[in-house]
Amino acid sequence: MSEKSPDMEPKASGGQEDAAKLATASKTVKPRSWLPFLMLHGILLLYSVAGILSKTASGFDFISLPFFISYGGVLLILLVYAVIWQWVLKSLPLSVAYANKGITIVWGMIWGHLLFNETISITMLIGAAIVFAGVVLVVTDSGK
Repeated sequence: MSEKSPDMEPKASGGQEDAAKLATASKTVKPRSWLPFLMLHGILLLYSVAGILSKTASGFDFISLPFFISYGGVLLILLVYAVIWQWVLKSLPLSVAYANKGITIVWGMIWGHLLFNETISITMLIGAAIVFAGVVLVVTDSGK
């Protein structure tokens, strides 16, 4: 009598099994898929803070301690921004990353109003809305 070895038994095609795995995988949310966007907007917020420090530095005498502290803060922020920006570019398409940089216009308006009592006009709001709409259009993948 011959016994069948496990290697000789017919195997299922795996097609149904693979389809089930794929369906399960597509339903689960990848926890890191939002991380590049979060990091991108975090560094864009940080980048806008560099503008605040730059404006603050401009209010001090050129060769003074407060000027160097403010300007040093700008340089430190730009260094951190550059390092994280490189990581973001590895994680997101270049067109998406650059389109999101337009959001710094909105941050600039907010900081200007809150910290420097600058007025926000209706045309500035319309411009910010156009920038935001542009970001949404570029980031939204209509090709799928």
